Amino acid sequence: MQPERERLDKRLLRRSFNAAAQSYDATAILQQEVGERLLERLDLIRLRPKWILDIGAGTGATTRRLMRRYPRARFVALDLAPAMLRKARRRAPLLQRLRCACGDAESLPFNAASFDLVFSNLAFQWVNDLDCVLREVQRVLRPEGLLLFSSFGPDTLQELRHAWAQVDGYVHVNAFVDMHDAGDALVRARLADPVLEMEHFTLTYRQVRDLMHELKTLGAHNVASGRNTGLTGRRRWSAMEAAYERLRSVEGRLPATFEVTYGHAWGTAPARQSVDRSGAVHVPLAQLGMRRFGAR
Repeated sequence: MQPERERLDKRLLRRSFNAAAQSYDATAILQQEVGERLLERLDLIRLRPKWILDIGAGTGATTRRLMRRYPRARFVALDLAPAMLRKARRRAPLLQRLRCACGDAESLPFNAASFDLVFSNLAFQWVNDLDCVLREVQRVLRPEGLLLFSSFGPDTLQELRHAWAQVDGYVHVNAFVDMHDAGDALVRARLADPVLEMEHFTLTYRQVRDLMHELKTLGAHNVASGRNTGLTGRRRWSAMEAAYERLRSVEGRLPATFEVTYGHAWGTAPARQSVDRSGAVHVPLAQLGMRRFGAR
């Protein structure tokens, strides 16, 4: 769970993504590239899913490609922002129906063991409690169903974070979960055989303001509780720009790092638990592990 000052305001987050729905696709180049790389990982896995859930589907660009990959499957797109879901529904392939659910990944509105594949591209960084999300994923996955996801890691926007740190003590960049912490959370959720990989992307910009405008267009506002809720004065803004300016390359561009974690794990059957007199919960070891690449 996030420290209090880093917790996200979900109401503001929904408002931000609703406002960004019309402009999102033209700017979300990195998000689309990461989604494509995530989909390519399915080439290595023999899977014939009947029901698929896309968590944080956004405007449905990656959802559409996933639907084309599995034309006989039934799909549900979940997102916090209804304006995003309206765009996603309209871009579904012909002859395929996309069911949409407006909701929070930390409390999935689905029955247990409903899905064979839970897919999520760059959405898990927008939650406050990753453990809670993964427990929910484990609940709605069928045994031996697959979770496949990507998420931003802690090096994301490190240049912007460090530049603001020279100016004040507010939270200016949302917090992101480390790959190893994500792996631990998968294990705690009893998702089997977790595999995680990490990749860095560096985008470049002419000015800091170009980066900030892009983040706003994507709806990726700072909505942490520890943010400055007042106006950012010209003096502090100029100080941040000056700190960032020290990173300008010999080519005359300013870098922005994005760390991406890719992960997958498998659903397991509900554990048979017992509670002793001390209140300790006991789970049989045989319930804690399954495999599977190439199974199905």
